[in-house]
Amino acid sequence: SLVKLRLDGNELGSLGDSTFSGLPNLLYLHLESNRIRWLSRGAFTGLAKLRFLDLSGNQQSSLRHPDIFGPLRSLHTLLLASNSLRQLTGGLFQHLPGLAKLSLSGNRLSHLAPDAFRGLGSLKELRLEGNLLSHLPATLLEPLDSLEALDLSRNALTALHPAAFGRLGRLRELSLRDNALATLPGELFASSLALYRLELEGNAWSCDCRLRGLKRWLAAWHSQGRLLTVFVQCHLPPALAGKYLDYLQDAQLPLPQDGGPCPDDASPSPPSPEGLGGNKSAAGLPPGPPPAASTSRLMMGVPMAASPTPAPLPSAAAWPRRAGAFGVPPLVSDPCDFNKLFLHNLSVEAVGSSWVTVRWAVRPHRSPRLLGPARFRLLFDRFGAAVKFQRFVYLPERGEPAATLRELRPDTPYLVCVEGVLGGRVCPVAPRDHCAGLVTLPEGGTAAAGGSRGPDQQLLTLVLLAVNALLLLAALAAWAARLLRKKVLGRRRRKAAPVHVRQLYSTRRPLRSMGTGVSADFSGFQSHRPPRGAAACALSEADLIEFPCERFMDSGGGRHGDEHLLQRFTD
Repeated sequence: SLVKLRLDGNELGSLGDSTFSGLPNLLYLHLESNRIRWLSRGAFTGLAKLRFLDLSGNQQSSLRHPDIFGPLRSLHTLLLASNSLRQLTGGLFQHLPGLAKLSLSGNRLSHLAPDAFRGLGSLKELRLEGNLLSHLPATLLEPLDSLEALDLSRNALTALHPAAFGRLGRLRELSLRDNALATLPGELFASSLALYRLELEGNAWSCDCRLRGLKRWLAAWHSQGRLLTVFVQCHLPPALAGKYLDYLQDAQLPLPQDGGPCPDDASPSPPSPEGLGGNKSAAGLPPGPPPAASTSRLMMGVPMAASPTPAPLPSAAAWPRRAGAFGVPPLVSDPCDFNKLFLHNLSVEAVGSSWVTVRWAVRPHRSPRLLGPARFRLLFDRFGAAVKFQRFVYLPERGEPAATLRELRPDTPYLVCVEGVLGGRVCPVAPRDHCAGLVTLPEGGTAAAGGSRGPDQQLLTLVLLAVNALLLLAALAAWAARLLRKKVLGRRRRKAAPVHVRQLYSTRRPLRSMGTGVSADFSGFQSHRPPRGAAACALSEADLIEFPCERFMDSGGGRHGDEHLLQRFTD
């Protein structure tokens, strides 16, 4: 009945045949951080239900027999990281049709067979970072049509075949950082329609005409809001070293230094005398808006010195300028002033399960011809997350002030801010009307156009809070009214005149003879005794009971005989 077995952190050196044959229900097997150098072909016999196998941190140098993983038909995760693997033979994982995650990072892989990943049609995550790969076979990734995340960082890749990712239609995350890439073909990612995260930094990029296709593809995808920020910092030629590809015009990308040809669609234009200086405003372009491919992407922490410096404006273009008699909009050249005074009212227009559409407004303005029209970028970040997630999406020039952010998670709140870009310069200003918080709908929510939306959770929460507040106010009002009433009544009682008691009634016995003012018992007591002739005592007219005074004043012998009657009368 064993389901999970941990043997990690020991000194196991090998696994023989049928080592785990008595564990038919085992699901999780941890063998990491041992000294395993040798695996028998039948080491995993009997583990037909195993879903997780961790062999990382061992000393395996080769895996040559596909039958090693043959019994693991239900395997979902296989970790082979931090071993000493040098190559992968063909068909090694062909008996793992349900494998979804494979980690080969931190090995010494320098060669991969073209069919090394055959049979992995369900694989979603492949990690190959930290190896010695200098190239990838053109057909290596073709069987991985379900792949969503691929990490090739920290290798020695110098070039990639244009069709290397042609079959990866579901690829969402790709890392090529910290390699030896100098150029990439423009059609390399054209088939990866789901790609939204691409890491290209840490390479020695040669910013020549061979990168124009990649530059245009990046601009097109960023204009649609489908791709997060991508950094391509030039290393060569020396005149463009340290500059970002997004700041350069096509005319600024020269011929390759090695004398190689440019692609057919990227013939170089004659650069201006200042074309290699990185000055967009002095690049010798004709008047009018620059092409849509000239996008710029910044990230907090990148020094502004790396960005191009716009040409000095003539004195007549000083801002602010009041509108003249003809109502000419003011001229603005400072992105900070543009953000503060002309950009406002960012709002959420539509929300889906993994996307959101935001819209904002722009007041009438003019920008200098050399700077071109104002562009916008959206900063969105996971709100309240411990790990920063600052990403930018740049919109095309002369575009509508609206954007759709995709690939969002429904369980994560986001903070979205809009900023203006003038002449390649941006001023990060985020006042209240430049930012908005948003939460996407859960999976299965029907928030699309025409769909019936469920109850607004935020509105429901506000209603409940309002009802609770009203109940609390009602309770406080009742308590205050009761306290005030007590105080008012107490004052009235203290100020009222003293009351004189005129009649006192006894509740010990009921009064049966209200006419004469004498109880029936006392009347009966007087009826069988002769009157003694004594006059009644002079009592006040307000007294309730009248009786002969001599009965109480008499100290004769009859007093002792009537003690019980007197006691009764007293009662």
